[in-house]
Amino acid sequence: MTLKHFIERPVLASVISIVIVIGGLIGLVTLPVEQYPDIAPPTVMVRASYPGASAETIQKSVIVPLEQAINGVEDMTYMTSSAAVGSASVTIYFRQGINADMAAVNVQNRVSRATGQLPSEVTQIGVTTMKRQTSMIKIFSLYSPDDTYDETFLSNYLKINIEPRILRIAGVGEAFTLGADYSMRIWLKPDVMAQYKLVPSDVTAALAEQNIESATGTLGENSDNAFQYTMKYRGRYQTPEEFGEIVLLAKPDGTLLRLKDVADIELGSESYAYKGYTNGHPGVSAMVYQTAGSNATQVVNNINALLDEVEAELPKGVAIAHLHSVNDFLYASINEVIKTLIEAILLVILVVYVFLQDIRSTLIPTVSIIVSLVGTFAFLSVAGFSINLLTLFALVLAIGTVVDDAIIVVEAVQARFDVGYKSSYMATIDAMSGITSAIITSTLVFMAVFIPVSMMGGTSGVFYTQFGITMAVAVGISALNALTLSPALCALILKPYLDENGEMRDNFAARFRKAFNSGFSTLINKYKHGVLLFIKHKWLMWSTLGLAFAALVLLMNSTKTGLVPDEDQGTIMVNVTTAPGTSLAETHMVMEQVADRIQAIPQIRDFMQVAGYGMIAGQGSSYGMCIIKLKDWEERPDKADAVNAVIGQIYRRTADIKDAQIFAVAPPMISGYGTSTGFTMNLQDKSDGSLTDFYNIYLQFIGALNQRPEIERAYSTFNINFPQYIVSIDAAKAKRAGISPNAILSTLSGYYGGQYVSNVNRFSKMYYVTIQSDPKYRLDTESLNNVFVRSNNGEMAPLGQFVNLERVYSSEVLNRFNMYSSIAVNGTAAAGYSSGDAIKAIQETAAQVLPKGYGYDFDGITREEAQTGSNTTIIFGICILLIYLILSALYESFLLPFAVILSVPCGLLGSFLFAKMLGLENNIYLQTGIIMLIGLLSKTAILITEYASDRRRAGMSLTQAAVSAAKVRLRPILMTVLTCVFGMIPLVLSHGVGANGNMTLGSGVVGGMIVGTLALLFLVPTLFIAFQTLQEKVKPIEFDPDPQWAVQAELEECKNEKDEKQDEKAYYHTGRSGHDRLRHLQALHPSRGENRRVVRHGRDRRHDDDRQHGLGRDVHRPLPADAHPPGAGEQYRPAIGAMEDQGSRGDA
Repeated sequence: MTLKHFIERPVLASVISIVIVIGGLIGLVTLPVEQYPDIAPPTVMVRASYPGASAETIQKSVIVPLEQAINGVEDMTYMTSSAAVGSASVTIYFRQGINADMAAVNVQNRVSRATGQLPSEVTQIGVTTMKRQTSMIKIFSLYSPDDTYDETFLSNYLKINIEPRILRIAGVGEAFTLGADYSMRIWLKPDVMAQYKLVPSDVTAALAEQNIESATGTLGENSDNAFQYTMKYRGRYQTPEEFGEIVLLAKPDGTLLRLKDVADIELGSESYAYKGYTNGHPGVSAMVYQTAGSNATQVVNNINALLDEVEAELPKGVAIAHLHSVNDFLYASINEVIKTLIEAILLVILVVYVFLQDIRSTLIPTVSIIVSLVGTFAFLSVAGFSINLLTLFALVLAIGTVVDDAIIVVEAVQARFDVGYKSSYMATIDAMSGITSAIITSTLVFMAVFIPVSMMGGTSGVFYTQFGITMAVAVGISALNALTLSPALCALILKPYLDENGEMRDNFAARFRKAFNSGFSTLINKYKHGVLLFIKHKWLMWSTLGLAFAALVLLMNSTKTGLVPDEDQGTIMVNVTTAPGTSLAETHMVMEQVADRIQAIPQIRDFMQVAGYGMIAGQGSSYGMCIIKLKDWEERPDKADAVNAVIGQIYRRTADIKDAQIFAVAPPMISGYGTSTGFTMNLQDKSDGSLTDFYNIYLQFIGALNQRPEIERAYSTFNINFPQYIVSIDAAKAKRAGISPNAILSTLSGYYGGQYVSNVNRFSKMYYVTIQSDPKYRLDTESLNNVFVRSNNGEMAPLGQFVNLERVYSSEVLNRFNMYSSIAVNGTAAAGYSSGDAIKAIQETAAQVLPKGYGYDFDGITREEAQTGSNTTIIFGICILLIYLILSALYESFLLPFAVILSVPCGLLGSFLFAKMLGLENNIYLQTGIIMLIGLLSKTAILITEYASDRRRAGMSLTQAAVSAAKVRLRPILMTVLTCVFGMIPLVLSHGVGANGNMTLGSGVVGGMIVGTLALLFLVPTLFIAFQTLQEKVKPIEFDPDPQWAVQAELEECKNEKDEKQDEKAYYHTGRSGHDRLRHLQALHPSRGENRRVVRHGRDRRHDDDRQHGLGRDVHRPLPADAHPPGAGEQYRPAIGAMEDQGSRGDA
């Protein structure tokens, strides 16, 4: 089947395009929407609780055995662990693209090996393994605007009625509520217990005997009885009153001692570690984490739908506040990109109209844009991609490119009308015969750029793959469209410019065309002189290239780098750290001060505060945090309303709070990489030295780092100044008194630590029963003398006799990174510097400050960026190499492709120049734009070299061939560039949501296209001459004995110009007047003037020598009027007439 079939069967051609569009629409409806493709590495978290234990105890008894078992699990990249008072967590990170379920199973298998080495208190509560990502996709608060309900009620309402339903949503890894479950609290009275010679373990034993569920059997089973009765034991107690009736002692005289006699009992909280408020009222916040591989957008939509449902059922006086959701920014930025897409399409259509000067001609490229863009969604669906910012940006970039192939077809057909074709059918068939191979080659070259890129691994590989393949598919569809639908439409709807009598039609389009073309021919003449200047002074070309290369290297090394640009997501996290050892009540007072200052900021919509939990540090009485939700982007359009400006306000307003260290930061751009933007790193003590030495080295490091201009602030919550007591037992004294050290520790733990001793069923859930002495009995060290332990002979002795307390200072939280003690450091880059600059500053500071035995490692997004940095040069190198190889195969020469390749770096220079001027960073957006540029500039340069080669083979001199090709290609090149640049203008000028990414991408492409094309137009003809000369020395040229008629006409023109110049030279020396000389020249070439009249008869030649656009190498150019050999105007008439007759017969 040839292309002629599609021209003859327009319905078939239309059906192909309609099928592509329908496929695209189906894909569009079914594709998931997300901010970025799933690029975060899968993470698995292991959690354990050890109530009352210190961080050191937990690290030694829980973390170390777990880490030893887990280390080296398949495909892990690194692991971190954290031990705080009462809790342990280990987080394992895996390679990108690993199955998260498999990773979780592998970790669980490793954990089960370590279970035997863990304390029984830990295994009783259980060690949990969960697959979840490290960043929150949704944060919301349940609060009481009229203060009707307290925090305990709200926390449990959330945990009973909302949290279980959220956990059932597919893709939710964890729902973490900053509040505690109910717990049956048994507040022991040590003085009363001592009177009855009781210790906490007696209470535990009584609960184990009496608060149980039991199977009691059936009456009358297997018998002849008429009825059968199931017996059931009353089971576990439920109310504080029932627990109070538990019998501890029954004396022979009939007196009973019950639990209520030695303790106060209430339904209280499992932990009193948090104090939360939302918008100034009691409130409890919940954070939802996703599982690896799930679609964050879909998960959040499902959560929002559930919360809308829940809101209708809430008790009066309870409300929900939405504090953070990844979807807010996603939908706002995607709407922004779609708006840009529409603006770009309109601008491109306008540019096409200006160049084609005809509504019908403009319609064909417009159809091509729609088919290509919509059709691409069908492929995205098949490839398993999603609609995300990258694939949408690829489509915005593709607009200027997909229109190209259709323009080429239309231009080639219009060129046929110019030389006298009257049948659009014949004109199309003739045009397509010349440009088909050109369309296919240039499309393949363009698509080839994206092939090596999509083979890269890691996070940046996913970025490049989704961007590149989307773009390549759009361009591929546009080429298919240009070979099927576009020619069919040309044959159907295009009309020649001449009416039946061969006269020019008199309408607006014709007048506009005339004016445009006269302006364009002036431009071409100026351009021709510019090209000749470079050809005459080749040193000019080489020095320009040399300067461009030098400038490119300089700019690439000095442009700041990043992974993805930070955007205003509308949420701020504020981390507050009070002095070490501060109680929860004190921290809450500080949080109230912070909240009062923050509330007055006008850009804020909702905010929550919590004391007892920090975003960075985790749980602890001296940590607190706020999560702030800003108003919608439309309500804060100015620079002063942006996230960074608000963070500045927070720092200014809270500067006078002396009791706290405050660190405000935005959430991460890519979910799954930690909890905040900025950099995250871990200092490591690899020498296993003392904590004090490590802390001093950390202080030196952080001091040096904060001196660096690139760092706005570097910060860690780690502190070794928390006041603590070391407990030591006088074992000899205890033994003499008949008391085992174990009994002393058990009593201490029961009264001071809080022990989980039994269970209670309420509200269709199971809660812990916890024993602990009443807070008033454990205020200070003196209280040890009022708490008693029982000896073997039943006598009571105060704990203070056997226990010594020594005051020390240490840390509340101990972290490890890859099994070494570590201190986590977070921070942000200073204004005007990028995350890449910050990474470099950290590396330099570490090299200067850290002694032997200490190291550092990045984690989260910073680790990804530090590893990605080296890839950029390799990618560009591979792209250029691939283009070089394709061109070598095409030209059958290893030299000629250099004429194309050497012009490309000028485009890259333009990109980096614009990025530098606008203060943008070299990140994934800029790099993807540059990859497209390499393809587009190569494609454009190929057209000049290919045309020049054809003319050289036809017998022109090298200079004539280069100049002629440059003139012919100027118009299509300018069209390509202007459609591309105008398509990018909405991105360059964007503001508001996602503006940083849009500007980076847009500016890079616009800068590259403008600078690259200017360089290409003037350098490629000269480069062609240089390398063609070399090529001809290697392999002499074979002249084409029968060139196309268009090239032949140009040859004649060149000969005539040469003759004319020689004649003029001769006559300039004769001393005749100018008028005489002109008459003499006319006598020498009488047919030239005549011929001009013949060919121009009744029609505008549209400055034919500069007219031809089609990308095709073999397009039949109209014969240049002022260069015809005698009678040339008539030379082709019979052929065209015969073809037209044949065409009309075919139509009939």
